[in-house]
Amino acid sequence: MRALVLAFLCLGSSYSCFGEDVKTVSYKMPTVGISVLVRNKAHTLPFFLSCIRNLNYPKNRIYLWIYSDFNEDKSIEILERWVDKYASLYNGVYLTTNSSSGRLHRDEKSSIHWSSDHFKHVISLREKALNFARKMWADYLFMIDADVFLTNPSTLSELVSKDLPITAPMLVSDGLYSNFWCGMTDNYYYQRTDDYKPIQRMEKQGCYEVPMVHTAVLVQLRTRVSDQLTYNPNKIPNYDGPEDDIIAFAVNAKKNGITLHICNDDLYGFVPVPLEDNHDPKSDLEQLLNIKTEAIGRGSPLPLDPFLQEYVKYPELWKFGCNEIYMINLERRTERRELMELSFKELGMDVKHVKAVDGRQLDMNNLKELGVTLMPNYEDPYHKRPMKAGEIGCFLSHYYIWEDIAEKRHSIALVLEDDIHFVPYFRNRFLRLLREIEPLDWDLVYIGRKILQDDEEQYVTQHTTRPLYSYWTLGYLLSDRGARKLLSARPLDRMLPVDEFLPIMFDQHPNATWKAHFPKRNLDAYSAAPLLVHPTHYTGQEGYISDTEDSDLVTEITFQHYKNEL
Repeated sequence: MRALVLAFLCLGSSYSCFGEDVKTVSYKMPTVGISVLVRNKAHTLPFFLSCIRNLNYPKNRIYLWIYSDFNEDKSIEILERWVDKYASLYNGVYLTTNSSSGRLHRDEKSSIHWSSDHFKHVISLREKALNFARKMWADYLFMIDADVFLTNPSTLSELVSKDLPITAPMLVSDGLYSNFWCGMTDNYYYQRTDDYKPIQRMEKQGCYEVPMVHTAVLVQLRTRVSDQLTYNPNKIPNYDGPEDDIIAFAVNAKKNGITLHICNDDLYGFVPVPLEDNHDPKSDLEQLLNIKTEAIGRGSPLPLDPFLQEYVKYPELWKFGCNEIYMINLERRTERRELMELSFKELGMDVKHVKAVDGRQLDMNNLKELGVTLMPNYEDPYHKRPMKAGEIGCFLSHYYIWEDIAEKRHSIALVLEDDIHFVPYFRNRFLRLLREIEPLDWDLVYIGRKILQDDEEQYVTQHTTRPLYSYWTLGYLLSDRGARKLLSARPLDRMLPVDEFLPIMFDQHPNATWKAHFPKRNLDAYSAAPLLVHPTHYTGQEGYISDTEDSDLVTEITFQHYKNEL
């Protein structure tokens, strides 16, 4: 009895019977098995493996289980080289490759065709990975596809800390696709719900219970009920769903009272939109490019280990059918410039960098020497304030490019600002736009702007409209004739922001007083529809920076003060 009482006293105390404070004990992180199936992923593996290696979870608490077969690229070579170099960092790496499997299953039409044999093979491999994790006494199994890019190094640590039975990091694609469903029909098909978009767009953030997660899924294996989890439909009592690994897994989890969660409380990573059965497998390269530019646009470019650099090919640089491509960048905005340069490298764009005029460093004496005079009584339509120094710098940056275009008589020039992100399939869409405007008598063609009257704009070709009053000058094509028209209007004599000046010049500005200062409003303007570039950040979003709003107000009084000092 005495021993029993002593035992209870020891258990009930915050101190152990050996004098150690239990509260100060440091525990090891749970063990995690990472399972990866690889087939024809030589184009994604350099980035996928770089992301895996960058995870800040203790590597001695991780083992990797990788299986690769039915390849027709260098997937196996990349895996073997990477394992040779980095396996010693991990608790264990178990790589199985089959180079004699052939390229296709017997009933497949292509490597992306989800035939019956393809499904059965994937189900079998996922089941092997799950059972292997159990035999290894892993606390968690992270089942992840080889085209997932976890750009957030803390992803695994954050997921484990949530202590949920099954959880997935929400992955961003170049559209509405992600790695979860918010609804499932009685026939086990995807069901649209009102809950999906707010989660996918991160309008509300947290961890949400959903009927389906896939592609990157962390499974807790410490509970007894987790022993009932399976990817094999034949092991699920009374299962009447399709022969599909992710559906079988989700349905079985629900049958056993195991909840699935999607977490979007952070930007964890990216995933390309899967190809349909009838797509060309080579289209996966374009999908990867879409994800790369999406990630760059969000400020989280895919990491690339220099060791794997040789497996990544970039397109040759060219002008995309233009005489010149200009990119305006403030010298102090180095991060923006670096991200834009990454996009240009991925797209193969040969771009001329233009040092922007910095409103913070404007000398009012020099402005007078340039003949700059502000538009009398100008007031910003939205903020109801005078012009700012940053807006003067922005206008001058565009103005000097117009001068260069006119001087060199560029028939087609593209002007880009440095806070843009390119839409999916930008290259194809841009070249299609050039073909469509070729027969048009154009001076300026927007490829990025803020549309204010979308429903009222008239289509001219399948992918161009006549723009009405718009904000922003994110990107536009300009001809030498268009540049000369803008310059001949002498806008420095009555300056207002450039995104107000352009609509005046194609006679679509609502302010008649401002328009009266420019009697010759004959700029022939069009716009890409849909637009080809968008802002990387919108007002109020985390990371948003405005070099115009964050600058000083400038009025005619300011100019008069400097004039009187001369």
